[in-house]
Amino acid sequence: MANKRDLKKDINYVMGDIIEAVYIWELTNPSKDTKESQSIIDDAIAGFDELIVKVNQRNLDNAKAHFKAVNQELEAKGRALIDRINKM
Repeated sequence: MANKRDLKKDINYVMGDIIEAVYIWELTNPSKDTKESQSIIDDAIAGFDELIVKVNQRNLDNAKAHFKAVNQELEAKGRALIDRINKM
C-alpha cells in the first residue's frame, strides 16, 4: 500500500464495483426478487462506511500494521459480497 489516499480509493472502487455488479444483475434479471440484491447493496455501503472510519483514525501506534489490517478486511468483505452476488 502506497498511502492512505490510495487505500481510500481502493475501498471506493471495490465497493462501487460490487454495487454496480448488483445493479447489472438486477437489470439482467428483472423478474427476480430484489430483496437479496438490495441487502447486498446495503451491506456494501455499511462496509464502506466502516472501512473509511478505520482509515481516518488518528493517533495510531503502528499505522502501517493498521492500514494493512484495513486492506485485508477490505479484501475479506469484498470477497464475501461477491460470493453473495454469485449465489443469486
